[in-house]
Amino acid sequence: MASNGAELPATELQTFVPQDGSEKKSSSFNHGKYQVTNGNLDAEAAELLNGKDYDPFKARNVEHPTTNCDTLTHLLKASLGSGILSMPLAFKYSGLALGIVYTVIVAIICTHCAYILVKCAHALYHKTRTSAMSFADIGEISCREGPEWVRKYGKAVRATILISLFATYFGTCSVYTVIIAGNFKAVVDSYATPVELRVYIAALLIPLVLLGFVPNLKYLAPVSMVANGFMGVGLGITLYYLSINLKPMDQLVLAGTPVDIPPFLCIVIFAMEAIGVVMPLENNMKTPKNFLGLGGVLNQGMAGVTMIYILLGFLGYMAFGEETADVITLNLPNEIPAQVVKVLIGLAVFCTYGLQWFVCLEIVWDGLKERYQKKAVLAEYIVRVILVVTSVVLAIAVPTIGPFIGLIGALCFSILGIILPCFIECITFWETGLGPGKWRLWKNIIVSIFGVFVLIMGTKDSVQGILKVYAPAAANNGTMDALGVNATTFAPTTITS
Repeated sequence: MASNGAELPATELQTFVPQDGSEKKSSSFNHGKYQVTNGNLDAEAAELLNGKDYDPFKARNVEHPTTNCDTLTHLLKASLGSGILSMPLAFKYSGLALGIVYTVIVAIICTHCAYILVKCAHALYHKTRTSAMSFADIGEISCREGPEWVRKYGKAVRATILISLFATYFGTCSVYTVIIAGNFKAVVDSYATPVELRVYIAALLIPLVLLGFVPNLKYLAPVSMVANGFMGVGLGITLYYLSINLKPMDQLVLAGTPVDIPPFLCIVIFAMEAIGVVMPLENNMKTPKNFLGLGGVLNQGMAGVTMIYILLGFLGYMAFGEETADVITLNLPNEIPAQVVKVLIGLAVFCTYGLQWFVCLEIVWDGLKERYQKKAVLAEYIVRVILVVTSVVLAIAVPTIGPFIGLIGALCFSILGIILPCFIECITFWETGLGPGKWRLWKNIIVSIFGVFVLIMGTKDSVQGILKVYAPAAANNGTMDALGVNATTFAPTTITS
């Protein structure tokens, strides 16, 4: 932005956010030419941070922008992962009535944390004259622009976000290959001589490399739509089996005990959480102001996801009661329609791989692209191939990697999805807008305490899952009996492995 004919030096942000030159405006522009039009919350954020004369959404230049429908499709696919198949187990812990209440509360918290992350991004767009930011950018810049005591931690926050995102989503990609291979193996083994799981994983290499060649989220939208279709048909068949086996209400628990709340929270939060894809989706939108708002893309998507989670959890527990398995497909009879469900879910997870993997690609390529400007396209596709091959090789080497990724997910999703967004909102509005009585601060403290609770319980359950897989049988049984808990890895990417 220019002032009195003189142009200010480039900010640190411009060294890692792609620029099209539109951020720098001369003083000949009339004050107030650009107005914020994306709802009360964004206007409030802009007013608080004195950025009224800059419209980041008009300044944004995306080569292949996604529509609201494309973004909603991606969001649904990111949130409707394989963890949905364990919702009946979650309702078994909570009971039918409390399961509905708890799921709504968890959905509100997860959606709110994603919402405030994007809201802070919009406020920082105005303050820094920038049109797009990644999750890591938001963390670093909110510290740099925040109160004095937090400014020195910007780089550390950025590193924490990048490492956590990459570890979680790259691990997710590896486990997804195991899930896909496991579903296909389960079906093929019913009709042919069983083959080792590693063979199926290796066979996925070429298809996954081809999927990795999809250039951007715009062209990945049809893949996500196909994945939603596969998952929808698979869930439809599953719901049919559930609806014909419903038990009387007097045979079911309506309200579980407080001891059963932690495993319920672990299942639902780690199944529903999709914080890593929120900013990539917002950054690639044609109309990013429509991402927020009461009827915005984020609220629409999460409302739909919540209803589907409640429906499957409620009917699944009603159908099988105390016999509900860790994954609801394990309760289905060994019939052709049930086998079709496994194939469809395998295909849905295959299509979802691309969206999870895109998060890893953005992190790695953003750190490398400045070094390979002359042959950027070739270098980028080499990076794509390396990432896919590495994720498949990791799955082949350790097909029981699921519990370890569950531990990473328990740590990272609690920090990334709940605690960090609250921290970022506090420091973004620390000096100008914590609200009457500093209500934002107190609200975020309460939500962060909830996040710490989930982090501790999720970590404990994941460690139990690791012991269940790797510890000697005698020690494992003793540990499980002593804890009095049915250990399950609750990360959404590992629940069907």
